[in-house]
Amino acid sequence: MAALAHDLQLELALRLLVAFVIGAFIGIERERRAKAAGLRTHMLVAGGAAIFTVASLTLFGDSGTGDRGRVAAQIVTGVGFLGAGSIIRSGASVSGLTTAATIWVAAGLGMLAGGGAYLLAVFSAALTIIALRIPHKWLRTRHATSTDLDEESERDE
Repeated sequence: MAALAHDLQLELALRLLVAFVIGAFIGIERERRAKAAGLRTHMLVAGGAAIFTVASLTLFGDSGTGDRGRVAAQIVTGVGFLGAGSIIRSGASVSGLTTAATIWVAAGLGMLAGGGAYLLAVFSAALTIIALRIPHKWLRTRHATSTDLDEESERDE
């Protein structure tokens, strides 16, 4: 029985480690771009989400004493408030949306790792990093006028 408990704790510790490492990969990408939320923030968000997920699974697992989904919902809500704090509006421009989104995604990745869905967590992290590395020149300019957009759509047709 003690060996089973030890093996379970090793598995749960691995889940936490994976979450922190995945958060680090996203955080390194954000650090390289000199963003406010970088390595430590993303590691802690992913790791914290994994900790709450593991605690939810182990404390409220099959005992029937609680609803595991409630903890997951509270992670999403709490991280939403954390991400909202990174969004800054100055006049007509808004900054920090991508930072807020990466904080939110880091929590989701932590939840996946905390739940033992390693492949989904790693695959989702790779997709996240790919999305963050899309060059801005590939994206439509943010200051295009409606006339510019109409001309562009006419060319595409």
